[in-house]
Amino acid sequence: MKRFLLLFFLMMNVTGFSHAQDRKRVREYGIQIGVLPTGKLNALTDVPGVQVGQVTLNKGQDIRTGVTAILPHAGNLFQAKVPAAVFVGNGFGKLAGMTQVQELGNLESPIILTNTLGVATAMNAVITHTLQLPGNEKVQSVNAVVGETNDGGLNDIRGRHVTEKHVLEAIQKAKSGPVEEGNVGAGTGTVCFGFKGGIGTSSRQLPASLGGYTVGVLVQTNFGGVLQVAGVPVGEELERFSFREQILKKADGSCMIIVATDAPVDARNLERMAKRAMLGLGKTGGIVSNGSGDYVIAFSAHPALRIPYESREKTQTMTLLRNDEMSPLFMATIEATEEAILNSLFKAETTVGKDKNKVEALPLDKTLEILKKHHVIRP
Repeated sequence: MKRFLLLFFLMMNVTGFSHAQDRKRVREYGIQIGVLPTGKLNALTDVPGVQVGQVTLNKGQDIRTGVTAILPHAGNLFQAKVPAAVFVGNGFGKLAGMTQVQELGNLESPIILTNTLGVATAMNAVITHTLQLPGNEKVQSVNAVVGETNDGGLNDIRGRHVTEKHVLEAIQKAKSGPVEEGNVGAGTGTVCFGFKGGIGTSSRQLPASLGGYTVGVLVQTNFGGVLQVAGVPVGEELERFSFREQILKKADGSCMIIVATDAPVDARNLERMAKRAMLGLGKTGGIVSNGSGDYVIAFSAHPALRIPYESREKTQTMTLLRNDEMSPLFMATIEATEEAILNSLFKAETTVGKDKNKVEALPLDKTLEILKKHHVIRP
């Protein structure tokens, strides 16, 4: 028995994670966010063709970081670009490649999420990946899209431990199916609302009467504010909020939000969807503080909307959803963003990292009691 306890203690020190309780997703506790039904997986990968790959770097005492890669489709993205848009909630961040997306309205590379000082490395890896793809032998320009949040509280960020190999591995690992959440990939060392943040995801499936389209969201949470769960002031009742110790000192951070859909929408309406994602962030209590880099990248994975790198045709004809049909997609984006953020918190685990800094996970027992008191969860 003593031997077992010693082994368990050593494993805890090596990983830096605490597995004190089996942490589940928000819906598994009977908490319903919004009114629209989720997709089968309740994940970004419910959008057909979309793939996610992650590499987690959790080594020794000081390395708590990683990479999350999002692929809109499994083919050659440079040769078959997808409609895309970017919305900036607050620009205190380093989102590489955003101006070309804004200018041309398309995406030609995987989306990579990592830590702040890993952006340049990730860009090099995306360039390498793109140049090596069959059919790209003559390519001389690549717009690598890389987003970040700063995990320097738990991670030795100055050590720049993310390498090109890690980024390429995340891209190679990308697949459809369930997406791991919490202390994984680019969310390994993040902090949200003063608790351990991480990667979270969710989706919404519109009924056939509203088009039957899917909206999926994936987030990398590392921001502050006053946590709310289904409208309940959980952060306030837990006495964990931005103004408690020093005004706004702990509110800074960032949130990367990826929105995908199979609806036939172009860059203009994708930007409108991206704007609504910030409403989902606001519903969780995020305040988009001065030092927060809050960005939304939205894209359509609809196969008929792919934009060829080269074409002999001078025009491209495509069928697009009318403006009047966009409201259900707006609601789906808001709901999926809110739930994805909450999933990142519910799944994240207490972590010890750089300089023995410790960030506690959201206390689920206390949180669930608060939600029961407010009748969000029925006894």
